[in-house]
Amino acid sequence: MDRDLLIHFPVFLSVARRGGFAAAAAELGMSPSAVSHSIRQIEMRLGQPLFARTTRSVALTEAGRSLLDSVGDAFLEIGEAIDRLRSHAGTVAGHLRLSIPRTALDIVVTPVLAELSRRYPDLVVEIPSEDASIDIISRGFDAGIRLGEMIAQDMIATRLTPPFRMVTVASRAYLARMGKPKSIAELSGHNCIRYRLISSGALYDWELEEDGKDVKVATKGTVIVTDATYAKELALAGVGIAYLMEPLARQEIETGELEVVLPDSAVEEPGLFLYYPRKASTAPKLRAFIDVAKEVLSVRAR
Repeated sequence: MDRDLLIHFPVFLSVARRGGFAAAAAELGMSPSAVSHSIRQIEMRLGQPLFARTTRSVALTEAGRSLLDSVGDAFLEIGEAIDRLRSHAGTVAGHLRLSIPRTALDIVVTPVLAELSRRYPDLVVEIPSEDASIDIISRGFDAGIRLGEMIAQDMIATRLTPPFRMVTVASRAYLARMGKPKSIAELSGHNCIRYRLISSGALYDWELEEDGKDVKVATKGTVIVTDATYAKELALAGVGIAYLMEPLARQEIETGELEVVLPDSAVEEPGLFLYYPRKASTAPKLRAFIDVAKEVLSVRAR
């Protein structure tokens, strides 16, 4: 094995995972020029380019994709082996990367991280929150959190919340000004806070229930967002009606700041799940997150 080549592979993996030299440099604590040097060394020794570079993007070539597929798992296994050795010595350490939508942070993640940080100060958890569905393996994530229906069948899923409703809510001030809709059809006369899907760019049709059947409703409104947490803030400000996971608005509903409209039209979702590939299930850093999540979230649910 070419040991001089081997030392550059972690740089290659970071550039491939992050999709850029600057992002990889920031992750590795290197200068962008040092990252470029490492990639050039690999390309010179292999005799072919690994990345197609433009002024705006960096993408894997066919050779780069082949190399990533060949060495990515091997380096992941090396890292997990080191983490397992540390765990045998009573230390859970390493870098845990999680793909989590913004709405799940307040619902389930914050209390888990508070306890995780207390127990395992050597474990670093990175959460670049994003709502779009992604391939967590190709993007270099250890696990993700999504609604149960959005998880690929080849993933292992661990439940984090009970099933919950998707509710339409509005502030008292808005309802006093505009009236309370009594049917799904009456939503057309209201200012609805709409969502644009990040993955496709399409506007999201609200999913409601009418006469025992699921229906999709194309709403109208003066504001379009991509973040349900901000949609809640707009509803609290009296802008219009928002469509939210009930746990996200539970406190405001209980205090009366928000009122559920059309409660009989709310559909039930299977809940939030942590999902991950089978090969990652034995990694100590992920097991630590799962164990703490089960403990903390079960306590909160009681």
